[in-house]
Amino acid sequence: MKDLLVSIAQGLVDAPSEVSVEVDEPNAEGVTVYHLHVAPDDMGRVIGKQGRIAKAIRVVMRAASNRLDAKIAVEID
Repeated sequence: MKDLLVSIAQGLVDAPSEVSVEVDEPNAEGVTVYHLHVAPDDMGRVIGKQGRIAKAIRVVMRAASNRLDAKIAVEID
């Protein structure tokens, strides 16, 4: 899952070497939170107009997690 998020983000940004993902332990509800970090100049590219790209990233990640019977959340930091 982490590799999928990294590959999606690296395809969107100008500085793919600065993309990193931190993974939190599952909380009490079983939700694993993925924190996506990109360069400050690339933040707009990952979020998109009105957050459309960010929503699309979350949809893809949620669909992939459903195949693994896992619950995830993606936060863009």
